[in-house]
Formats: sequence, C-alpha cells, structure tokens
Amino acid sequence: MNLILFEPGEIGAPLPRADARALHIERVLRRRPGELFDAGIVNGPRGKGRVGAYGEHGLEFTFERIAEPEPADPVHVLLAVPRPQTARKILGEATSLGVTSIRFFRSEKGERSYAESTLWTGGEWRRHLLDGAAQAFDTRIPEIHHAGSLAEAADLLPQGARLVALDNYEAPGRLAAGDLARPLVLAFGPERGWSATERTLLRSRGFVLAHLGSRVLRTETAVVAALAIAKSGS
Repeated sequence: MNLILFEPGEIGAPLPRADARALHIERVLRRRPGELFDAGIVNGPRGKGRVGAYGEHGLEFTFERIAEPEPADPVHVLLAVPRPQTARKILGEATSLGVTSIRFFRSEKGERSYAESTLWTGGEWRRHLLDGAAQAFDTRIPEIHHAGSLAEAADLLPQGARLVALDNYEAPGRLAAGDLARPLVLAFGPERGWSATERTLLRSRGFVLAHLGSRVLRTETAVVAALAIAKSGS
C-alpha cells in the first residue's frame, strides 16, 4: 500500500488490529506511536496519519489533511462484463491509471453468469478499486455502473465525448493518442468479440472503431494498453 485509504466514517475511530491496513502500518511500515504514515480519505483529501496507540480496541490514529485530490482525467471505460478474475484486474489497473468511470454492460456474446458473480453481489469489487487507488497514491476511485445491454449503457455516456470502440476485426486503423480536453469513451467488447448488431449500434451512436495492432490481447491487457495510449497525448 503506497497510501492508506480510509472511508470518511472511519476517521476518529480505532482501526481493528486485524484490519489489513492496521497490519500494514504495524508490520510493514513499522510505525510506532507518534510516527506518521501517508493516508487519504476515499474521494477526498490526501494527508498524513499519525499513530496514536496500538490498544486493545484497535489502532488509534489521527488524520491531517494536506492536499485535495486532482480531478480525474475525463476517460470513461465501457466494458462488456468479463469473467470475474479479469474484472478484478481491470478494476485495479484502470483505477491506478485514472479513469472517471467504468460502465459494465451485458453483451450479446458474453457469458451471462459473469454478472452474477460474488465479485459483484458481495461487494468485493470495491476493494479492488481501493487497492488500485492506494497503489497510485491517489484517493479517487472511478464510478461504477452496470447496464443490461450495450444500448442501455450507451444512453448514459457523457455528451460531446470522443467515442472509440476497440475491435480486432473491422477497425480501419490503430487507436491514436488524443486530446483529453473533452471526455473520451473507450469501449471494449467480450472475449468473443462484438456482435453484428452491437457494431451497428456503435456506429449509429458515433463510435469510431480502432485496434491495437495485429496481436490478440487479453481483455485486461487491451484495457491497460488502450488507456496508456489514450492518456499519452494529454
């Protein structure tokens, strides 16, 4: 953890000794009472935590605000719900790279059971966002949305955005770095690719198809590569 993140309601209350953050502060950072550690409030300020005491009720600490978070880049990921292990990687890596939102949708060729995983139903997904933010030494986490279809997800996209859909089969050219002065939406289909109906919908909504080269990439690799290219021009 490069940054210890707390929910707003956790400030001022002891952190349970079994909490992964308390264990990290005590055993990895080896902070003793009175010593400081880097901390932040989720979607809020970054600052310094100060260890109070390792008491029977948990780790006591105080928090001092230092800096408000920078606005996130106006990049939105539109993603067919992938298999859970892939989704976990994308949630963390996309958060580390910095995106405003990730919008998951059920695709025509995607596996329907992926959206019913305990990753989503049990709330585990949020932990991966927090891990990604802590890695990036930032407090911001992206908004997460779920839609029943691509059409439903497309209805919720920001107005005036640059729209790009990644496609290995019908894209005429490579994804290029762009100016992030206006919002950017990067759309990724399922492992089996976009359906003909989805491609027609994407084009009708103003999406440009682009590819990342001739190699076939895993979904999580494609997301990271596309985000890196898109943000390289800002």
